[in-house]
Amino acid sequence: MAKMTDKKVSKTKPKAKAKGKGPAKSKTAESKVVEVVVARQPGVERRKNHPARAKDGFMRVLLTHPVPKLGQPGELVKVRPGYARNFLLPQGLATFATPHNLRIVEKHRERLRQLDEARRADLVNLAAQMAQCSLTIRANANSDGLLYGSVTADQIAASLRAESFAIDADNVKLEGPLKELGLYTIKVHLGFDIDTDVKLWVIPTHTEEVAS
Repeated sequence: MAKMTDKKVSKTKPKAKAKGKGPAKSKTAESKVVEVVVARQPGVERRKNHPARAKDGFMRVLLTHPVPKLGQPGELVKVRPGYARNFLLPQGLATFATPHNLRIVEKHRERLRQLDEARRADLVNLAAQMAQCSLTIRANANSDGLLYGSVTADQIAASLRAESFAIDADNVKLEGPLKELGLYTIKVHLGFDIDTDVKLWVIPTHTEEVAS
């Protein structure tokens, strides 16, 4: 009888060990599942360069073309997501404000600043040269020095071009029509905030003969 009892006990012990191994296997399976889920997370990394919606419901975009009442190319603006996705982006008027695009825009702005500085320096030099210039325009006038007509901005610009200054009539700023002979100081706008003054002599085309 003692032997039979030993056999029963020996049979029950392996079952107890088998029950103890069960939970260990389930934990391992759960850890494997978690590992698989984490392994798929790099898909999120592809969205890191995608602009996130602002907390106020707007999104930031970079304008690539001028948009009335919104801004100029290179400006960073906030718009409604629907307006951006349905109009600005499909029309090519804007692009996403990603870190990459922001770096490109900043480089472009720096290049424009350098060009503006070089252009300004050229205009300052041009203004100094024009300030030393004295123009002469002949016009028909009576004995009192009154012109039969007036000297126009087109005539002044043409005289400047004859002196090798590339100036258009729009650059010549007249305070009023020039209707008399004499010496005038003409303001010329060259660009940016750079202006210069040019001396202009208006003289008669001929001297009227004095009656004998």
